[in-house]
Amino acid sequence: MSLPFPRAVLFDLDGTLADTAPDLAGSMNRVRTARGLSPTPYEILRPVASAGARGLIGASFGLKPEDEGFDELRTAFLDAYAASIAVESRLFDGMDVLLASLSEKSIAWGIVTNKAGRFTHLLVPELNLQHAGCVIAGDTTPYSKPHPEPLLEAARRLGLPPEQCWYVGDDLRDIQAGRAAGMTTIAAAWGYCGHQEPVEWLADAIAASPLELLALLQTNP
Repeated sequence: MSLPFPRAVLFDLDGTLADTAPDLAGSMNRVRTARGLSPTPYEILRPVASAGARGLIGASFGLKPEDEGFDELRTAFLDAYAASIAVESRLFDGMDVLLASLSEKSIAWGIVTNKAGRFTHLLVPELNLQHAGCVIAGDTTPYSKPHPEPLLEAARRLGLPPEQCWYVGDDLRDIQAGRAAGMTTIAAAWGYCGHQEPVEWLADAIAASPLELLALLQTNP
């Protein structure tokens, strides 16, 4: 598979760089238990973790953002999450090797997430990701993915044209944003991926693990 070699690799955060679902699901279930409800099974919450409060409340309470009671649950969930943002969250296996290899190859790397800055800037140092070349949170620009502006802002901050960047993500919105920004897109099949198959997203490539992504870099000099 021939891909243009990148000068930067940009990553989504939840479900791509880091396995944050345990803390997200745990926070959602603390909201349930505070209301006298039994926890929602983890296997139901994990696939929607990349969708944040919207996905987790939808899976756990069956509510949409326009429904009555959603905003109250969202506030309770976000407060619970802020109090336990990095208890079980970890980088995915092989991600530390991948990031070290990017640095060795003088390839910049950065983070572009829909996660609000309130949480992103708490989590990044907890995961030892503070050396990222840029960190674009969900409220850094007026737009969030699938709009391309967060990715374009990342490229601007790195001083690179978008076509010299790869964007890696585990959600359809990531691939849509990357394509709209003119970047090479990589579907992170190791992530949460919702209930969809990444093969349907029309990404430029699919990687089953961070080390497989590293292999893509090594075979596309």
